Parts: sequence; structure tokens; C-alpha cells
Amino acid sequence: MNSKISGKKTIAVTTLGCKVNQFESAAFLSELGQREVELVPFSSPAEVYIINTCAVTAKAGAQSRQLIRQALRANPEARLIVTGCYAQIAAQDILEIADCPICIVGNDSKHRLVEVALADRHCDLEMHLGNIGGRKEINPLTVTSFGARTRAYLKVQDGCNSFCSYCIVPYTRGRSRSLAPDQVLAQAEIFAEQGYKEQVLTGIHLGHYGHDLAPRTNLRELLARLLARNLPVRYRLSSLEPTEITDELLILMAESAAVMPYLHIPLQSGDDRILKKMNRRYPAATFAKVVADSVVRLPDIAIGVDVLVGFPGEDEAAFRNTYNLLESLPVSYLHVFPYSKRPGTPAAEMADQVAKAVKEERVALLRDLHHKKRTAFYQSHLGSTRQILVERRKPGRLLKGYSENYIPVSFAGDSALVNQLVTVRLEELTDDGVLGRIV
Repeated sequence: MNSKISGKKTIAVTTLGCKVNQFESAAFLSELGQREVELVPFSSPAEVYIINTCAVTAKAGAQSRQLIRQALRANPEARLIVTGCYAQIAAQDILEIADCPICIVGNDSKHRLVEVALADRHCDLEMHLGNIGGRKEINPLTVTSFGARTRAYLKVQDGCNSFCSYCIVPYTRGRSRSLAPDQVLAQAEIFAEQGYKEQVLTGIHLGHYGHDLAPRTNLRELLARLLARNLPVRYRLSSLEPTEITDELLILMAESAAVMPYLHIPLQSGDDRILKKMNRRYPAATFAKVVADSVVRLPDIAIGVDVLVGFPGEDEAAFRNTYNLLESLPVSYLHVFPYSKRPGTPAAEMADQVAKAVKEERVALLRDLHHKKRTAFYQSHLGSTRQILVERRKPGRLLKGYSENYIPVSFAGDSALVNQLVTVRLEELTDDGVLGRIV
């Protein structure tokens, strides 16, 4: 509907990056939904554009700049609000993109973003950037709807204290800060009431949840409190460091049908020398033991792994150590990234930067290993029955959803099954997952 007809201000929101960013954008949309505004697609002309940016890689920064230019082309007179990690570290670069003023809202001020977006005054080099490193509390954001999804992301933690030598995130997100357990439970209940069948606990450094709270708590205790509510929900955990996957956590996961057998564990390198240069606080042997322990406790578990290829000083022997370790482990899939310099991080100044062509060759080898691992994992579950959370109907008329251990499964069925749990027998490999049949 044209805003001139509806009388409502048109607002478009777009998001790059991690699950935490997606939760925060859902909070913006939830609050905007309670105002007299009209939400429109980002590709449409709008009076206000909100861009939640990412800076984890050089590519993410470039995509952030591209979206800013896209909004300015669509409506040069629009009120433009730029937030997120790229806004936090590259405010001056953003201001130089356009002649017109832009409102920049730092990560520590996201709870005020809607107020800034709806202000009547024109943006006049407006900067809402506080001292993110000194922030002691997590932003109070509430999400009442996560959009047309079956799975909702529940942000319970923000910030990171690790300062891996390649990573810009501690500088853009500040120190680790946790949401109080009662607030987590309240958000979980909102999502359950809204009909979301699956909730993903997420944070910038999820495994540090509760370490800053008084009384001190941890992720396992938070999970136990969530499970005690007996909500009609299944839970997943987002990325956890190897040193944070304890026996107590694995036992809880094994004993509860509501916690999905799924872990995402960043390795980054399988070479101890490179791990030390990365400021990763574990040797490769620790990672291998965590994977082995996880499979013993949860035989059907899916384990995803992050790998950073071509870190400064990674020679052929170091890369081969990474490849051989991953090849030997019962992991399910790999997320493979080429290292890219992030100005302001120690790694950007290191000698022995790896040539682009070498990085590309190594990335290709690991992505080929990923396809082999993923296919073997899917193959090992053929003939089993799984509880599939149905997400949508595919263009080819089959329903598609995910098993407890995150296998994508397609099968024939009625559209009324979308956002329902369905028992499906896994029967045949396909190009993008598994073909199944309702039983």
C-alpha cells in the first residue's frame, strides 16, 4: 500500500550476519509492528531504511556498504539508519559513502534504534556510538514475533572476551554479557506462545553464558531451567567452543528429548602452532577428544565445524594437519572460510600472509571433504525414522524440514503439516539432503 494512501511511514529493514543480528532485527520489527508504520521489503522504496550490518569478514563489510548504496539509490531522501558491527568499527567509512547524512547506531545502543528511526528530525551526522568495550549489561531487547519461520533464535548472551588474533568481534560487540535467566525464560515462553516449535539458544560467545551474572550460572543450568518449564519446544545450541562442551552438558543433552543432538564446534585449525598464533586456547587433541566424547554420549549427533583456511604462517604441513584431523573425525559437515585481513586485529599485521591462490586451493580441498562427510552422515541414517519439523513446501511440491540431528528431509504430505513435527522414514539420498516417507 502506498504510504500517501495509508498515511503510515514506510520502513524497510535488512540484516546481514549472525543469529544474534537476526534476533536483534526481529526485536526492531517487533517494536515497529506496535507503531503506526508500514513495513515494506528492503527492495521497495521506503521513507526509512534500517540496515543491520556485519563485519566478521571483509566480504561482509563490502556487502554492508553495498546495501547502504542500494537504499540511497532507492530513495536519496530517506532516513537511513545503519547499525551492527560494521557501523561500530567503520562509522567514518559509512559517512563517506554518501553526501546525505546517515544515522549510525552502535551495538550498545540498539535498544534505542526504533526511537532513532522514527524521530521527526532529519539525520544530521547523527552518531549513537558509546563505549562498547565498557558496556556491562546486555541490551534489553524483546521479540514478539520472529517472522514466518518455524525456528526462532533466542539471544541469551552478547560480546566476547577471547580476542582471537584474527577476529574483530570483541571490538564491535564488547565484553561478554548475559541475559538474566528469568528474562531468557520469559522470551522462550513468548516464542512458545507464538507457535515456534524450535528455539536456538544463541550468543556471540554462548559458552560464556552466565559467567558475568550474580549468582554465577552457566549454559547447562540455563538449559535445565528451560526444560523444567516443559514448553512444547525443542532446543538447539548455536556455536560452542571445544573447551565449553562438558560431560555435564552432554549428559543433559543425552537425557532430554527436547535438546537436539547437534553441536557446532569451531576448530579453525588442526595445527597446534597455528592455533597458538590464532590465540585459540586448546590443542588439536582437545578438539578431537571433545568430538569423540560427544559421539559416545550422543551416537546420532550431528557435529558441524568451522575451519579458517590460510591464516598467516599456515604452511603445507599445517594445512595437512588440519585436513588429516578433520578427515579422521566423525564430524558431519564443515563451514570453510578463507582467512581475510580485518584491520585492527593482530593477525592483520602478521608476516607470512598466505597467497590468495593457495588459500583458494586449500578451501576447495576442504569443501570437497565437507561434501564427503555430509554425504556419509546422511547415508548412515538411511532406514531410520526421525522427527521432522516441517518448515515449508518446496517448489517441487514436496514438504521440507529438518530432523533432530539437522538432516534436511523432503517428503510428500499435506500443507497442514507445515510447522508440525512429523515422523518420517529416511529412504534415499538427494542432491540437497534426504528423501523420506511419512510413517
